[in-house]
Amino acid sequence: MSGLPLAGRTVAVTRPAAQADSLCAALVRLGAEPLRFPLLTVTAVADPAPLQAVAGHLGDFDLAFFVSPNAVNFALDALLPVAPWPARLAVATVGLGSEAALAARGFHDVIAPRAGFDSESVLALPEFQAEAVAGRRVLILRGDGGRDLLGNTLVERGARVDYLTCYHRGGPDADPAPLFEHARRGRLDALTVTSSEGIAHLLALPGWAVLADVPLFVPHPRIAEAARRGGFATVIPTGPGDSGLLDGLRAHFAAAP
Repeated sequence: MSGLPLAGRTVAVTRPAAQADSLCAALVRLGAEPLRFPLLTVTAVADPAPLQAVAGHLGDFDLAFFVSPNAVNFALDALLPVAPWPARLAVATVGLGSEAALAARGFHDVIAPRAGFDSESVLALPEFQAEAVAGRRVLILRGDGGRDLLGNTLVERGARVDYLTCYHRGGPDADPAPLFEHARRGRLDALTVTSSEGIAHLLALPGWAVLADVPLFVPHPRIAEAARRGGFATVIPTGPGDSGLLDGLRAHFAAAP
């Protein structure tokens, strides 16, 4: 174990509980000890009726955009028992995790950016330009809230946009004491946070400042900016997805004394 690149390192994984397994398993393979503390809780909507109502007329839409793996799974769990997915309804998403979630559900011809993993990257695709979307009807499947850049821009480009809330997001419901205690004792080597919303939840924890000097690894410049504004001393932007975070961790600790 001592020859592994992250041997002896403790790394906090703050993904939602249902999405943390792959990163935790990869960290273990590299010799690290993952410390789970989900910064985001994800639950099904209390009333599935709006989702079920849309299921019957999915064919009215030209494009369905899933914002996240949670959107994929919560939406399809509610929609598909009511009606099959229309063959003509194109599917789009962003992010490696969302593409993998769609592939696991049988969707392989998915529109997604090959470079960049945010709304700006999606809006740069040919399929999202004004000449492609004007007069088309787009369904955006998401959690409650979130950025409206994609939908607002599509409207400006002439599309008709509907939003469908598939799940609810909340802050952490676990006790942060173990996370704080690791940091206080100098036994927390790295934090990973994968959304700006996660940064906000972290900064809202009473006593979070004990984490301020722990190296923080984030997969997007927007998250890095939020972390720096919040007061984290060492913020390390990485590539996207699990692979980006792991590469960033390996490179950082390879250079560490």
